[in-house]
Amino acid sequence: MTAAVVAGKAARAASRLRGGGSALPGLVAEKVDPGFLAHSLADVRGGILVVTGTNGKTTTTKMLVAVLRAHGKTVFTNPTGSNFTRGVISSMLGELPLRGRLVADMAVLELDEAHALKFADAVKPTHALLLNVARDQLDRFAEIDHTAQLLASLAEQATTGVVLNLDDSFVSRIRDRVGSGVDVHYFGVDASIADRLPELQEQDVRFEDDFVPPVGGPDDGLLKPTDERTFEVIFGDGGAGSGTVGPLELQQRGLAAMINATAATATARMLLGDAFDPERAAAALRAVTPPFGRGEVVMVDGQPLELVLVKNPAGFTVALGTYGNTPVATMVAINDNYADGRDVSWLYDVSFESLRSRGVAVTSGVRGYDMALRLQYDDVAVERVEPSLEPALDAFLAAHPDEPKRIFCTYTAMMALRRVLAARYDLPDIGEEAS
Repeated sequence: MTAAVVAGKAARAASRLRGGGSALPGLVAEKVDPGFLAHSLADVRGGILVVTGTNGKTTTTKMLVAVLRAHGKTVFTNPTGSNFTRGVISSMLGELPLRGRLVADMAVLELDEAHALKFADAVKPTHALLLNVARDQLDRFAEIDHTAQLLASLAEQATTGVVLNLDDSFVSRIRDRVGSGVDVHYFGVDASIADRLPELQEQDVRFEDDFVPPVGGPDDGLLKPTDERTFEVIFGDGGAGSGTVGPLELQQRGLAAMINATAATATARMLLGDAFDPERAAAALRAVTPPFGRGEVVMVDGQPLELVLVKNPAGFTVALGTYGNTPVATMVAINDNYADGRDVSWLYDVSFESLRSRGVAVTSGVRGYDMALRLQYDDVAVERVEPSLEPALDAFLAAHPDEPKRIFCTYTAMMALRRVLAARYDLPDIGEEAS
């Protein structure tokens, strides 16, 4: 085990010097010790939780970790979003002592839907948080049913507890797959905003007539907004002693972020039990900054530049609803690398009418011309197409120096642009990450 840690740490140091990828150190460590994950997590007794689903993994994981740490827990996580198993190992190498056993109360790991099962083959998770199912990278996961099956298989592996999305018909049905004696809790939205759910997630229309979603119980968290920025998470009937969290306002905008916070809160309450403190939870959520690329704001020469990750129809639709109605200078950068998903036909399932009044200053990325064509179908004017990301960014900044700006971008485009901005404006380094 010590040899694997030494080899992995050496690979990590070399990779950082080269500005290379985060998966390589994990690969090296696994080659030396194929049981590396199980060995390194063996002393984590307070719970090993996997967060997965199509949308919101990074944001929800960051929120959950913040709430747990606010309660005094030492939590290991993969904070850079390296959500393949080898990325998890690479993140772990920075914290492991040479003896190879992680020192932490809990581990909260964001994992890609398929790699969550690979992780579970090596380490049985005590808990799983399953967020949602949507069309995403169809060339990788084939279809929605397959993604739902991946989540259900993970739920079967959890040994202690599972938290499910009450309002996602693919996810809430997974209750029937959970093992005997494993606790099942839910998160969802209050009935007062149920009409907004179609803008956020897919529903399985085959079961609309005969599937009745579960009814939330006293241990299940429901999101109840008071306006577009402020909300509460209600447990039970919301009365005295029910454990209501809030009211609070997040630094990240939008209904999707509120739902992520609800998922994180419900999961923290399950993990912490009687030690859960609503006031500590609310304070922790208020302090969470948006993860890189998820509404992160970079100050560029005195003007805000907002980076917004988009990767599937539901996510892009939510992003446009959250950010796209404000008339700011806009750039769209679309890549089709493996981490983005090679099939970009999903762009035709998104309405871009909200961008029509101002138009788009630049489209960029490997599919920059495809994006410009898609916008043309919605009568959205495009000033310029520049496939190369850094020249496109330069043109975008030069053309709109004195106004707020926003870039909608797929994963690898966001990573590349974020690195350029980090080098120019002294931002925290996020390293190379997996999808």
